[in-house]
Amino acid sequence: MSPIYVPGKVTLRQGFSPVGIGGDNVYEIEVSGTVYRVHVFTTVGTSEFIAASPIPNLEYLVVGGGGSGGGPQTGGGAGGGGGGGGVIENSISVGSQQFQIIVGAGGARADNTIQGNNGQSSSISNVVEVLGGGGGGRAGASGSSGGSGGGGGSPSNLGGSGTASQGFGGGTGASQAGGGGGGASELGSNATPNNGGNGGDGVISTITGQSVIYGGGGGGSGSNLGGTGGDGGGGDGGVNTADPGVDGLGGGGGAMRSGGTGFGERGGSGIVIVRYAI
Repeated sequence: MSPIYVPGKVTLRQGFSPVGIGGDNVYEIEVSGTVYRVHVFTTVGTSEFIAASPIPNLEYLVVGGGGSGGGPQTGGGAGGGGGGGGVIENSISVGSQQFQIIVGAGGARADNTIQGNNGQSSSISNVVEVLGGGGGGRAGASGSSGGSGGGGGSPSNLGGSGTASQGFGGGTGASQAGGGGGGASELGSNATPNNGGNGGDGVISTITGQSVIYGGGGGGSGSNLGGTGGDGGGGDGGVNTADPGVDGLGGGGGAMRSGGTGFGERGGSGIVIVRYAI
């Protein structure tokens, strides 16, 4: 499901002189009688937003890239789910100026015995930086810290820590199972023997005009059952398969076990959204 929601009934007015320039998708919405212009940045990497005139209340949502799940140990063991990208939503008054926008990539897939990779940070220059999710722990190792922390690997390794005001920590691993990755609104679940922990849920935002959840953690792997990904783009963990985090939502990747030859799926890319009343 695309994270971009464009109400078809609202169109840009002809001849409108924008106070903001930039974005992969730009549209207007009406909320309780107020019309907002929304700029959505989804392309991974660096772009720009220009405030062509002062904006007294620039609202923003910044989501980091999700971490990837951790790989299993050769011959056995299980990796933890990737942490969801950190999420911050706030507002600021700005003058006429240019801002550098960075959308963080999700952490790359972690093959076999490799530790999960952290997602990249997303940011608005001079305003806010949000960390990517921590990579899930490989079997025998703890999850990495990040915006939200990655789940710990088997047998009993701890999840990584989340960052205050951005996300929560990952769950602890268990025998033949990895903990769930932390989400932006809750901790990843601890694994139980042979069953991976669930990823923590992300947070809800309505900045686009629709209710969308961002920053869900990935599910841990297990020899019997994998954990489910958290709401907000977290990928499911599994025994023989795993799902990646959802791009544009900053979801953490799920982990798979597959008898020690599996991998931790990639994390989803982040997103930056700004809006202002017109």
